Formats: sequence, C-alpha cells, structure tokens
Amino acid sequence: MSTAELATSYAALILADDGVEITADKLNTLIQAAKVPDVEPIWSQLFAKALEGKDVKDMLTNVGGGGAPAVVAAAPAAAAPAGDAAAPAAEKKKEEAKEESDEDMGFGLFD
Repeated sequence: MSTAELATSYAALILADDGVEITADKLNTLIQAAKVPDVEPIWSQLFAKALEGKDVKDMLTNVGGGGAPAVVAAAPAAAAPAGDAAAPAAEKKKEEAKEESDEDMGFGLFD
C-alpha cells in the first residue's frame, strides 16, 4: 500500500472515529495537517466516494461476518433424515457429473 493510500485510510478512520462525515475536503485537511508529502487529491476523492453513505465502524466490526450463512446452511442438513435423502442426492450428483464429461461428448482436451 502506498503512503498516499495509507494516509487517506488513516484520515478516513479518524473521521469515522469522531463521527464526522467523510468528505474529500476533510480528508485533505487531515492529510495536510499530518504533513504527509505528495498525496494527490484523487485519493481523497476516491475514498470519500467509496465510503459515502457507509458506516465505517460497522464495516470494521463485521469484517469476518461470514459466520451467519454457515449457520443457516447447517440447519437444513440437520433437519434432513439420517441416510435416506443423502444417498439419492449423492447418486444424482454423480450421474450429472458423468453425463457432462468431455469423453461422453466425443471430444477431449487434445482432439
């Protein structure tokens, strides 16, 4: 990550921590106050546009938020009967994979 990106990221985090709206002007002001050299204004504009209308604190607290879909996916599996439904589903998948094989279609990788 470049110095410009890092400085703009930190400025955005400072504004979010203070509960201030993140705008390009405010980001530039913080970067200039920190005396970070050679930060082009485009970085502030990009970050302000990307974070517009978003809650940065909420984004940071939900970084690893992939747990909920796994819980939802596990629930139907637990509700299914022990072996009766799983066996036909596995056989059906094997049949579909076998039907879609390149060998069955009459051509292969090196034909």
